[in-house]
Amino acid sequence: MSEIHAIGDLIEALIDYRGKTPPKSPSGVPLITAKVIKGGFILPEPREWIAEEIYDSWMRRGLPRTGDILITTEAPLGEVAQVGTDARIALAQRVILLRPDPASVDPQFLFHYLRSPQARASLQRRASGTTVSGIRQPELRAVEVPLLSRPLQEIVGRILDGLDGLIENNRERLEILEEMARTLYREWFVHFRFPGYENQAFVSSPIGLVPDGWPIARASDAITINPRVRVDRTVAHPFIAMADLDERTMSCSPSEMRIGSSGSKYENGDTLFARITPCLENGKTGFVQCLGEGEVGLGSTEFVVLRGRTIGPTHTYCIARSDGFRAHAIASMSGASGRQRVRNECFGSFLLAEPPKEISEKFEAVVQPMFKACRTLQLQSEQLYSMRDLLLPKLVAGQIDVSGLDLDTLVSSAVA
Repeated sequence: MSEIHAIGDLIEALIDYRGKTPPKSPSGVPLITAKVIKGGFILPEPREWIAEEIYDSWMRRGLPRTGDILITTEAPLGEVAQVGTDARIALAQRVILLRPDPASVDPQFLFHYLRSPQARASLQRRASGTTVSGIRQPELRAVEVPLLSRPLQEIVGRILDGLDGLIENNRERLEILEEMARTLYREWFVHFRFPGYENQAFVSSPIGLVPDGWPIARASDAITINPRVRVDRTVAHPFIAMADLDERTMSCSPSEMRIGSSGSKYENGDTLFARITPCLENGKTGFVQCLGEGEVGLGSTEFVVLRGRTIGPTHTYCIARSDGFRAHAIASMSGASGRQRVRNECFGSFLLAEPPKEISEKFEAVVQPMFKACRTLQLQSEQLYSMRDLLLPKLVAGQIDVSGLDLDTLVSSAVA
């Protein structure tokens, strides 16, 4: 049997950071805005900063501590994250800090409960606003939390912490693998330190010194831009929306199925490159590995689909992730402020050195296994997310007997 308590009775402090967002700085203290609090985590990108010298005055209402809970109050409402070991962060408007009272509630149980569908529903019931739904501080304090017994709170907190730890570990491994691949790309095709480069002569070119015999090509010649793909309009196809692209990694998976042929078309091995602001600046770029053999996917009209023509698929993706390529695309944007888009013609003026076939094939042979491992980690994380989202509402409501729950067995069955 659970006891009902208001959030205000379970916390030591509530610090509201409503007000104007502070002036941004190129470096300094990370500024945590509502848009980087998502899925229980503080996303590392896109990151903004405030200057060190204004940190104390901006955070005069109170400094965050490790374990504090952050909750967004609007746009979006109810995203939750926890302050990590590096607690020197600044908090922006639309973010409220809750500091659990350990004498009243297990801090991890409260954190996980606030991520549950039950908590989101309670927040929505107390929210106000027509165009944008938001919650005021007094209403947040009054949100009710059903508490299990303290021993059960602690067990539930450990189980859900364990799942989060596995998901975070997979994310870190995926990012390391991708960075290894992108480092190889820079070594081979930017600095031209590919296998055997010591015996290679170099010549001048429009992009600087390049290996002798490597022609200078336009990106639109080495890469097919928006390749033509035949689509059966009578059947449902996997659909990848802009929200399905990650800002830091190649991960992308369909979020729904759609009948028809509108939008971008892609196949396995294609790169999805966001053409619209701010998605491009934020890094949204995906590498498609999620389709069945011969399957065609549909996607947002705001993707540019890139398919290697004289270079391989992983090479194409690494180019799309490179700073020079992205800066060139951003510089070509046109349109109204806030809705600017990349013009396809810009790819005809981006130049690259085209490697010989044997070098290109060797790069693909080295890097493709890394991309496949990234896909395996992504699938495992998706399965862990599904299991966590299934278990979370039942665990915090006390609907599962946790006394004999074996997390290792659950995880093994979920990712098998």
